[in-house]
Amino acid sequence: MATLLLRLAAPLQAWGADSKFETRKTNREPTKSGVIGLLAAALGLRRDESEGLARLTGLRFGVRVEREGQLLVDYHTAKTQDEKTSYVTYRHYLQDAVFLAGLESEDTALLLQLQDALQHPAFPLYLGRRSCPPALPLCLGLRQGSLQEVLQTEPPLCPGKLCRMVLDADPQEPGAAVQRDVPVSFDPHHRQYGYRSARELWLTMSDGPE
Repeated sequence: MATLLLRLAAPLQAWGADSKFETRKTNREPTKSGVIGLLAAALGLRRDESEGLARLTGLRFGVRVEREGQLLVDYHTAKTQDEKTSYVTYRHYLQDAVFLAGLESEDTALLLQLQDALQHPAFPLYLGRRSCPPALPLCLGLRQGSLQEVLQTEPPLCPGKLCRMVLDADPQEPGAAVQRDVPVSFDPHHRQYGYRSARELWLTMSDGPE
């Protein structure tokens, strides 16, 4: 068993799971659908390529919050299709947040393929929205061990003593909550998302980097 680690850091990130109409919200931490979309772009998968997407959604996913970041709300006006009227939109972002994301699998070959794709992506990569390119380094490589073990033992990326972890979980685990952020199809004409269970843990860290 191995875990692929990603460092998700940028001036702005946006991880929406329930955005509707004129308000585009963001979660407090990366969504599974957003990170799977990042991996799919790196591999060069088509939006309607369901078989390749299913391999990625089968990965166990988790995030360690290194720096929570601050909410930024960006006000937009946009023209309607006939360009005669305009409407207001609000786009929410996380500002200066840093996350350590992990993807666990027993298929080491798949994780190595993803590592190579992230280093040589087929399409441009972004953290939730096209306006949010990632800072480097993005891929931190493979670690041997389970997702939770690796996220608990990996040295901190930012100073701090206490941080949150959000991990894929069995629905019967204490504290597990349902989230609708598992991509079934990225087809723009018929996007579909499934459900997963996740739980939140708190972790006391050793001293971070100076």
